[in-house]
Amino acid sequence: MAWCSLRSIHVPTIDVGVLRTRPPLAAAVGVVAGSSLWRSSSRKASPFACLSLSTSPGIKEAVATDKAPAALGPYSQAIKANNLLFVSGVLGLIPETRKFISDSVEDQTEQLLKNMGEILKASGADYSCVVKTTIMLADLKDFKKVNEIYAKYFPSPAPARSTYQVAALPLDAKIEIECIAALKA
Repeated sequence: MAWCSLRSIHVPTIDVGVLRTRPPLAAAVGVVAGSSLWRSSSRKASPFACLSLSTSPGIKEAVATDKAPAALGPYSQAIKANNLLFVSGVLGLIPETRKFISDSVEDQTEQLLKNMGEILKASGADYSCVVKTTIMLADLKDFKKVNEIYAKYFPSPAPARSTYQVAALPLDAKIEIECIAALKA
């Protein structure tokens, strides 16, 4: 069996036998953003692997919508790349006023998930496409309150998720959520 790619860069030869005995390495190699690693089945398989990285300028597309708050700095609301959508951290701001809906974590969570939904929609995705979220909380004691609201938005199977308490969030927000979604083909 051989591993090949359409576009390749110079990568040292990798013994595929090593990949078979060390699955975590193979899994880690296969999920490199912007890359593809695929197997070619041929009768005369050579023991090497190639990792490809796309350098095409059209591979990265910014997504923007007026129905969600604009980015607070030099970044995009979201980026489409390789059939994935990377949504930047979203806050519970009202798009028209750029002010928080309230000081409560519940209201901010509800508003930010509505904002995230608008970004997903502008990208041709929805909550069911989300595969990973990262939640940043100003106070981890709000975890249960956030979970109750979060569960209403993401259908089963729920996305993989990480939650952290952070020292501070932009504009003194109570919560920020970013996500990665798989775009529909």
